[in-house]
Amino acid sequence: MMRLKNSLWLALLALCLSACQPSQAEYAQLVEADAKSSIVSADKADNSAIVAAFHAKKSDVQVSGKGVVSKLLNDDNKGARHQKFLVKINAQQTLLFAHNIDLAPRVPLQAGDEISFYGEYVYNPKGGIIHWTHHAPRGDHVAGWIMHNGIKYQ
Repeated sequence: MMRLKNSLWLALLALCLSACQPSQAEYAQLVEADAKSSIVSADKADNSAIVAAFHAKKSDVQVSGKGVVSKLLNDDNKGARHQKFLVKINAQQTLLFAHNIDLAPRVPLQAGDEISFYGEYVYNPKGGIIHWTHHAPRGDHVAGWIMHNGIKYQ
């Protein structure tokens, strides 16, 4: 009798879980909606929080922004691999990006490309560093991203 109850309970649980799964069409709509919301937030990105953090010499600040790639640098291959490049966000400030390519796809950049981004700002006197431009696999940090040519790299 106990086995029958456990079997029925498991069958009912499996049925409920399968009913909660989105169909392929629903999943495609969710992905498209997420991409659109990312594009909207990327279009609205401004650099005011970055400029304020720089002037206040603050670090570990979650920011969004946009700018123009000014220089591609060699990858940092010590430990977790990082794609490195410089982004000019205004006439006075350039940021160093350290984009983890062990956790996120490489962004196919060229000097002069426009990007928008969401990541963590770290102060340095040269303008600052942006990192955490990727998902957080353990869920222990806010996920970041880089938007380039309408594609979100996370």
